[in-house]
Amino acid sequence: MDLKDSTSEGSMGSLQPSSIQIFANTTTLHGIRHVFVYGPVTIRRLLWTLAFVGSLGLLLVESSDRVAFYFSYQHVTKVDEVVANSLVFPAVTICNLNEFRFSRLTTNDLYHAGELLALLDVNLQIPNPQLADPTVLAILQEKANFKQYKPKVFSMQEFLARVGHDLKDMMLYCKFRGQECNHKDFKTVSMSRHSAFLFSGHVGYGVAGPRHILREAAAAEFPASGWHPDGNASWPGCCGGKCVSVK
Repeated sequence: MDLKDSTSEGSMGSLQPSSIQIFANTTTLHGIRHVFVYGPVTIRRLLWTLAFVGSLGLLLVESSDRVAFYFSYQHVTKVDEVVANSLVFPAVTICNLNEFRFSRLTTNDLYHAGELLALLDVNLQIPNPQLADPTVLAILQEKANFKQYKPKVFSMQEFLARVGHDLKDMMLYCKFRGQECNHKDFKTVSMSRHSAFLFSGHVGYGVAGPRHILREAAAAEFPASGWHPDGNASWPGCCGGKCVSVK
């Protein structure tokens, strides 16, 4: 009786699926459920085993090749050199560091725009006169004498046109591509509070390039502008908050 029971229990244990068979029949991995099936080994099972092992091996080979290729850090550097016969000259805008000519200011200008020009304070008085150049201070004191002065009508448009700089007076010498140029080759453009002078590089016209000479004497109106008669100092010019220095 005991022998029969033990034999029955052994037969039932052999019919129970293994853990890998349970996994193979529940996983979504393609093909593995046809390899680990219940029952004896068949030709269909062998073919599925070969297909699964071959696919897995191919996947591992390709993956290892791509990983090795990534860590080799290969790169390709390609440089193309194009020789241009001529380059388009960019538009160049020249402005004077000083927005207005001091010599053109009148008493009426100082009365209406003295504070705007930072020459007078809100009380129409000269701020910090001890810091000013004696010659400039004397002229400013004479023009800012408002005793018994009756102000006239003030036009900002007329003021800008009259007191703004003129390129004809500023430019001493201009040469571009071996040809001399003058103020007529520049176009006057209006900025927010002053005028600027634009050159777009047309043939036969121009502004001095890096290897040519452009000297401007308008800054002599104010000694603080940086221009000096010896012609060696740089002349600073600003447009739209950006400044350049031309020698």
